[in-house]
Amino acid sequence: MAVIPDDVDPFRDVALPELDAVRSGEELDWPSIADYLRRTLPPEIDTRGTFHVLQFPNGSANLTYMIAFGANELVFRRPPFGVLAPGAHDMGREYKVLSTLWRQFELAPRAYVFCDDHDVAGADFFVMERCRGEVVRGVIPASMRQHPNVGKRIGFALVDAMARFHRLNPSASDLDDLGRAEGFVLRQLRGWKKRWDLVADERYGEQVTDIFDELLATMPDPQRVSLVHNDLKLDNCMFDPADPDRVVAIFDWDMTTLGDPLIDLGTLLNYWPDPDDDSSVVGLAHTGMERMGLPSRREVVKRYGELSGIDVSRADWYAAFARWKTATVVQQLHHRWAVGDSTDERMATVADGIGRLIGGAEMFLSADKND
Repeated sequence: MAVIPDDVDPFRDVALPELDAVRSGEELDWPSIADYLRRTLPPEIDTRGTFHVLQFPNGSANLTYMIAFGANELVFRRPPFGVLAPGAHDMGREYKVLSTLWRQFELAPRAYVFCDDHDVAGADFFVMERCRGEVVRGVIPASMRQHPNVGKRIGFALVDAMARFHRLNPSASDLDDLGRAEGFVLRQLRGWKKRWDLVADERYGEQVTDIFDELLATMPDPQRVSLVHNDLKLDNCMFDPADPDRVVAIFDWDMTTLGDPLIDLGTLLNYWPDPDDDSSVVGLAHTGMERMGLPSRREVVKRYGELSGIDVSRADWYAAFARWKTATVVQQLHHRWAVGDSTDERMATVADGIGRLIGGAEMFLSADKND
């Protein structure tokens, strides 16, 4: 078991920079983009200042940049370069969600412009508001360290925000046509298996198929239809540094749909460490998260169940699905690097943890049997 020494400082790690220079190979036609945005952004957004660009470097898929006209900052999102998996990196979907959801759910940033003219930026893209706050990865930011029980508080703040999101009425934001809720989880299972087959690493093929078969045979019945974010995790949220009980914003809405809300709970559990997790089955949580004082996975499940009113007794099945799905995600990221579609050197080794992800999926499935 992973043992954390008593003298470990949970704040000793250095926080990753939120902004950096644009990575080599991920530059875009910025003059064309600036000209387009000056013509299409709403008139209340001042575009008269000098245009400049930085990159949000910590994401692993979609390309996200901070663009600014003078001091007026915005966020620019487009898919990664190269061949994309079917249905992935859907900027049109993300724009549809964020151009309306902000009116009902203040944690959704407001989107302003969508462009599907690939002569502008080489792909679909959209531009949204820039939110201000702290993104928490493997270290509590310096601006939040004075708060007592800060790790537990930010963890529960995220759970509270997720439960509130799942209680929204999709019709109130004109998002009731965002997807087919009937058969949602089954389509997810089959769809991710097909994606694995397109990029499969033969070393893990039998195990991936065995887990798929067991997930299929033990799939729970859905209890509720809600909006589903589909990538809800700690570092897709932004927190108020003055109030760790408050989420400021949630990001990465390009896979949002209608379906079973427990898919989001499973995703969160997949990326959520417990300090005593065996090192052979740990997921892709940022190193250091296990030392931040976050609530345990069981505490997360209990609190979500209380706030949502949903039966969470099969939460481990959803966590197993999420861990199994993540194995495909990282294999896709590595495959894009291997064929030259990505220049991000992090992707050269991203698939090294697939064995642990498979072991984690098996761990959650075993726990589901015993619940």
